[in-house]
Amino acid sequence: MRQIKYYDLKKCFYCKSSITLKYGYVKGVQRYKCGACGRQFIGGVRHADLEIWTQYSSGKQTYSQLSKTHKCSVKTIQRIIDRVKVKMPVKTPRKVIVLMDTTYWGRGFGVMLFKDSITKENLLKFYVKTETNSKYIEGIELLISKGFTIKAIVCDGRKGLVNSFENIPVQMCQFHQVAIIRRYLTKNPKLQAGKELAWIVDLMKSTDKESFVGALELWYNKWLEFLNERTLNPLTNKSFYTHKRLRSAYRSLKNNQNWLFTWYDNIELNIPNTTNAIDGHFADLKNKLRNHNGLSIKRKIKFIDGFLKA
Repeated sequence: MRQIKYYDLKKCFYCKSSITLKYGYVKGVQRYKCGACGRQFIGGVRHADLEIWTQYSSGKQTYSQLSKTHKCSVKTIQRIIDRVKVKMPVKTPRKVIVLMDTTYWGRGFGVMLFKDSITKENLLKFYVKTETNSKYIEGIELLISKGFTIKAIVCDGRKGLVNSFENIPVQMCQFHQVAIIRRYLTKNPKLQAGKELAWIVDLMKSTDKESFVGALELWYNKWLEFLNERTLNPLTNKSFYTHKRLRSAYRSLKNNQNWLFTWYDNIELNIPNTTNAIDGHFADLKNKLRNHNGLSIKRKIKFIDGFLKA
C-alpha cells in the first residue's frame, strides 16, 4: 500500500536543498521527491564513489574488503567503481627529459609509458600488444606536436631504438645493459676473462666515459687471442668460436658504448643514466594489481589509468 508523507528535512541528493521533501514507500522502497528541483531519489546510505575508488586503487582494498567496510554487496562495489570516470589531467608543454619503457601482464597486453624525469610526471602512455620502435617514435613525435621540447631520451637497449632520434641526445639505460651482459656471462662467470669483463660492467655505473672505454679496450687487447680461439666440429668439419657468449657480451658493450655515457657527454642536461624511475613505477603498479587478480581487461585498463594518472 502506498503511503505518502509530506514532512522531512532530508537533503536532496541532487540539488542539496533542505526544503520540505515528499517521501513515501513504493514497493517497499523508500523514495523521496525534492520540492525544489522535483527530482526523485531513493533513500538509504549514499556511498562516496571517489572515496571507494581511492581505497580500491591506492589503498589495496579488494572488492570483498570494501563490501565489508561499506556494508554492501560486492556487486554494488563493482558498480560504483565501474561508474567512476578517470579524467586524465592536461599536460603543460615544457622542456622534458623523457624516460620510456614498456611492461607486460601476460602475453599480448602491456603499457608503454613516457615519463618526465624532471617533474616525475607521466606524460603519455599506449596500451600495446608488442613493444616496437615505431610506437616509441610515434610517442616522441606526439609529445613534440603537443608543444613539448625533448631535451633528451632515456630508453632500454632495443636494437635500432637508440639511433632512431635525430638531434635528440639518447641515453641507453645502463641497468638494461648490465642485464644484457648478465644473460651472456651469468651472475657468476667461470672463465677469468668473463670475471674481468663483469667487473668492468659493474664499474660502468660509477665511473666516467674515458675510464670505462679505456678499461674495455685494455680487456680486449689482453684477451684477444683467447676470444679468437676456434673449435672444430668433427661432424661438419667446420670451426666456430669457442667463447661465443663472451664475444657477444663484448660486442654488445662495444656497439652501445656511444649511448651508455650520453649523460656524461651532456652533463649540463642532468640526464639520468637509467630508467629506474619508470621501472620502480611499474613495480609498484604490478604489486597493487596483484591484489585484484582476475580483473577483466577493461577494468584492468581503468585501474592502470587511475594509477598512472596519480
